[in-house]
Amino acid sequence: MKQKFDVITSTCVPLPLENVDTDQIIPARFLKATTRDERFFGDNLFRDWRYQPDGSPNKDFILNNPTYSGCILVSGKNFGNGSSREHAAWAIAGYGFRVVISSFFADIHKNNELNNFVLPVVVSESFLQELFASIATDPKTEVEVNLPEQTVTNKRTHRSEHFDINGYKKHCLMNGLDDIDFLVATKPRIEAWEQANR
Repeated sequence: MKQKFDVITSTCVPLPLENVDTDQIIPARFLKATTRDERFFGDNLFRDWRYQPDGSPNKDFILNNPTYSGCILVSGKNFGNGSSREHAAWAIAGYGFRVVISSFFADIHKNNELNNFVLPVVVSESFLQELFASIATDPKTEVEVNLPEQTVTNKRTHRSEHFDINGYKKHCLMNGLDDIDFLVATKPRIEAWEQANR
């Protein structure tokens, strides 16, 4: 879903697990789907953790706990490793997450998130653990993610960290542009350059 990014302040859903792979994010059987509907994939985010084999909700899984909500997912180190399926990013976006915070992302998954208007924010391990502790103490803890300033702030402790992002992807997120939109928007400049450099 194309949405412009600026500053997002939200409560968080904590997933304090390391090495969450793309098959856990969206199981392989859903890759056969012929739809690109984000809601379909969002409904099946973490399917095998979220539901029992009979289809009933797993009451012990965090997404089924009404105590936690918000558009920011906070996960342990090495998020999105495994296969390069873009469906994992579709599922995260389709569920409604706008930001994923971790201390490390698999490169391909990180880029898939950016291409699907989900912002992956890399923080230090100490900041991540402090954030998990804050959320455990108070599930209403808010986090501010400021894309223009490239900062993430734990509003409970007021601790902030700077995060890196590719300048091109930052521009696209802030303006709600995918790669095709960006090329179309720059077409007049491309044509002007071509005319001047024939």
